[in-house]
Amino acid sequence: MPYAHFAQHLPLILASSSPFRRELLSRLGLEFGTLSPDVDESHQQEEPPEKLVTRLAESKARAVAETHTEALIIGSDQVATVDGSILGKPGTHQRAVEQLQQTSGKQVIFLTGLCLLNSKTGQTQVCCEPFQVTFRQLDKVEIENYLKKEKPYNCAGSFKSEGLGISLFERLEGEDPNALIGLPLIRLIGMLRNEDVNVLAG
Repeated sequence: MPYAHFAQHLPLILASSSPFRRELLSRLGLEFGTLSPDVDESHQQEEPPEKLVTRLAESKARAVAETHTEALIIGSDQVATVDGSILGKPGTHQRAVEQLQQTSGKQVIFLTGLCLLNSKTGQTQVCCEPFQVTFRQLDKVEIENYLKKEKPYNCAGSFKSEGLGISLFERLEGEDPNALIGLPLIRLIGMLRNEDVNVLAG
């Protein structure tokens, strides 16, 4: 996809290979490119989850900035937490079963780190957007049937809220439902405005 060019003549780049984030960003009607950054996403010892997601979001943007020195670069990262523990991407069916059993009947907090980096000026905007999900009490049959249908093994928390995952929930609480999918658009629009990019400009 061609890059968006604004008054500063800077391209807009999404530092992510996630199809979910790409679809969300496309809703703003801006042209943008995507690049997958090579970043170590390991959790550092005693690192709070809020620090983890903001650090990784910025790291992804900076990784792309190494080869794109005049661009607006969007980095994002997400984790889910339950009972103070971080839930990452399950990767396997068995781990996804364990995650959904762990979250059944509980409140899960999803934290999405967002960074907008102007690699020409060095200006960096970073935030952490929380979103709370209360899961229903789930039985083993429901969990197995859900995982077989959607296979959300590359999603933090083992579900896709934009799909059948909504059937797992009892209540959603947060300022921006897009944050749950992985890209808080309300905060991003504000960051873009700070760079003189208005999504409603003619």
